[in-house]
Amino acid sequence: MTYFIRVAKSYLLPIILLVFASSAQGADALPSWNEGRAKQSIVSFVERVTAQGSADFVPVPERIAVFDNDGTLWAEQPMYFQLLFALHRVKVLAPQHPEWASQEPFASLLKGDLKGALSGGGTAIMQIVMATHSGMTTEEFEQIVRDWTASAKHPKTGQLYTKMVYQPMLEVLAYLRANGFKTYIVSGGGIDFMRVFSEEVYGIPPEQVIGSSGKTKFEMRDGTPLLMRLAEVNFIDDKAGKPVGIHQHIGRRPIAAFGNSDGDLQMLQWTCRPPGPRFCLFVRHTDGDREWAYDRASSIGRLDKGLDEAGIMNWTVVDMKTDWRKVFAFEP
Repeated sequence: MTYFIRVAKSYLLPIILLVFASSAQGADALPSWNEGRAKQSIVSFVERVTAQGSADFVPVPERIAVFDNDGTLWAEQPMYFQLLFALHRVKVLAPQHPEWASQEPFASLLKGDLKGALSGGGTAIMQIVMATHSGMTTEEFEQIVRDWTASAKHPKTGQLYTKMVYQPMLEVLAYLRANGFKTYIVSGGGIDFMRVFSEEVYGIPPEQVIGSSGKTKFEMRDGTPLLMRLAEVNFIDDKAGKPVGIHQHIGRRPIAAFGNSDGDLQMLQWTCRPPGPRFCLFVRHTDGDREWAYDRASSIGRLDKGLDEAGIMNWTVVDMKTDWRKVFAFEP
């Protein structure tokens, strides 16, 4: 009897696997996408580079896809979420820094004048980030971020910031991984900030996150080895820094890149440089009802030069309003 069971299994297993494979191919891997050019361009590219015998076939180790985070995987309005985290930390840390009462941009922040505090532009933002992200161990910082993301809520939707992720992009991540791709985050945001939630939210482990970073220093404290976060910039992973960061961390040029702003332009240019099959996509924020509508004139996530380049190079541009059936997973 055991022999006949083994024989039956040997015949049934290939049939079962064939059924599952057929079901997977027939199922819609991108159900939150409306039918159209954007969705078809993604599916067509994946089918071409994964088809054995195809002229565009790409071996699994070379199937690298990189994604910007802010505005591409999750929302970035009314301002970058990590900046909102830093502003929160200023209030928490203020009792330890009486000098902030007369020191900008902190003085304006503590008076509730956000516009005045940020009028200093990138310099002011860097001061705020350095003051709130340093002077602690890497483990302490991780726990602070974890506590904030577990409770802080978006001012417009009332949802946790980690729920403000785009359902269509989560589907793209899963679809690519199901087809042998390795997915990376490449963002101007802080690498240690994103690594706290990247695996839980996106299925991207911390070692596949590339971002801006501050310097760290090894110390022994009471016999315990620690890494201390310093108030010094180590690397800015934005614009021309993104291809550099990819080269340093991955060592392979991606074959697919996804962004939403001019800050991602160099990453897409480098990724989609010939030869070989290449895929580049910009998410264009056109839905003022379900999300926000902004592109060329925005101070956050400006898509201007990138939009022009996408037209010239025939890259895919997602019209959020028409291409996405659903924006956020929490939508009815």
